[in-house]
This record gives sequence, structure tokens and C-alpha cells, in this order.
Amino acid sequence: TSSLGIPFIFKASFDKANRSSIHSFRGPGLEEGMKIFEEIKKTFKVPVITDVHEPFQAQPVAEVCDIIQLPAFLSRQTDLVVAMARTNAVINIKKAQFLAPQEMKHILTKCEEAGNDRLILCERGSSFGYNNLVVDMLGFGIMKQFEYPVF
Repeated sequence: TSSLGIPFIFKASFDKANRSSIHSFRGPGLEEGMKIFEEIKKTFKVPVITDVHEPFQAQPVAEVCDIIQLPAFLSRQTDLVVAMARTNAVINIKKAQFLAPQEMKHILTKCEEAGNDRLILCERGSSFGYNNLVVDMLGFGIMKQFEYPVF
């Protein structure tokens, strides 16, 4: 991808904590997952990104991954947001489907007040009825007003 001028970031999960079934495979876990990410970085020379689901995971994940991701449905959890922000890692904040774009400001403020302004915003759409997500393109403009990259 570098020869084409296309940035590439490897994304995977060490723990899929949001599985529908308690019996579903969740991943290799934190310790083994970080070893795998280190090997991917070394072998393919690409940056990696993964979700963080609990505050205790933030620091060890930030020590390995180039970007840590705040899952949409956890984006208002203050303890998690602050723990991630305190790592000073780049954080990709996924907008929860139940939030209006302007409500992202509260999450950004938590990160900034915890000392981190290395933030990326990700528009995920909004819930429209049951099991339907709709992306309102106006949300991109609203979130760009916060002066962070928006995807």
C-alpha cells in the first residue's frame, strides 16, 4: 500500500467482549493478543489498532498498539475514557449510535482534561428503529468543528 500512497493500519481484536453468545470465541486475550500485535508490527512494518474495553487494558495496549480504539457503546464510560487518555496514545473514538454528533464534545473534553488531545473521531451512524444504522452526512461537518480528524 505504501507504493500506492495508501495508508494501511492493521485492525484486530484481542478480546471481542461484545459477542452475542457467552459461548462464542472472544479472542486470544490481552497477553497473547499483544504478542501477536508485536509480531504483526515487526513482520509487516505496519501500525496496529485495537479496541480497549476495560480501564486496566489501556496502558498495556497503548504500549504495543499505535492507536487505541474506544468502542462506540463504551464511549461515555468515564473511567475507561480517562484511563485511555492518560496513556497519551492516539485514540480513535467511535461515536455511539445513540449519540448526536455534537455530544462527542463531552467525550473529547474528558480526554483533553485527562491530558490527551491525540484524538480521531469515527462516525458510526445513528440507530433508526431496530437493527438499522443510518449515516447522516451532516454529522461529519458537526464533528469537524471540534478540530480533530473525522472518519
